[in-house]
Amino acid sequence: MKLHEPEAWAASRDPGPDAPYADRIAAIIAALGIPPDYGSRRSMVLHPEAGALVPARTLPDGRQIHLMPPAACAWAGMVAAAATEGVTLILVSGFRSADHQRQIIERRMSQGIRLDEILRVNAAPGYSEHHTGRAVDIGTPGCPPLTEAFEQTAAFRWLDREAARFGFRLTYPRGNPQGILYEPWHWCHHGLGAG
Repeated sequence: MKLHEPEAWAASRDPGPDAPYADRIAAIIAALGIPPDYGSRRSMVLHPEAGALVPARTLPDGRQIHLMPPAACAWAGMVAAAATEGVTLILVSGFRSADHQRQIIERRMSQGIRLDEILRVNAAPGYSEHHTGRAVDIGTPGCPPLTEAFEQTAAFRWLDREAARFGFRLTYPRGNPQGILYEPWHWCHHGLGAG
């Protein structure tokens, strides 16, 4: 699929940042060539972008990973609890805007990856839990980030057993109805009792 030039996309499809969120998302997914019924076909809901965010981790290059305050607090508690059992949890990513999600998909399309393959790994803009500021991608030392190998780590076993206690739930288990590949590293904060 041919990518739209950014200027053409912005001029012909983007209703602008002040447009209602659903309209802005509809324009973004149309510009990417994603069918308008993507959400209903994939059993996915439109996720609003977070408002207030707080830093949850500063990367070595100075960039910060942000989360919503309740998720950041729960994350910090979970990291501390895991550490008492000798398990290290590393925040790999948190909040991501719909525009950032669009850029990720555009970049992968420009690398020649088919859209249907991309959408097995990345949710369409507007449908990613990362927009909410409650989703975290988790890593641990000695394991390549964002790989299924994470399932074989002590960190994953600890999360599988304890994450619900902190309000986190695995979003994309094997065979999930959303059609996303298994992501043992992706967890979302839903509040206490999220088991």
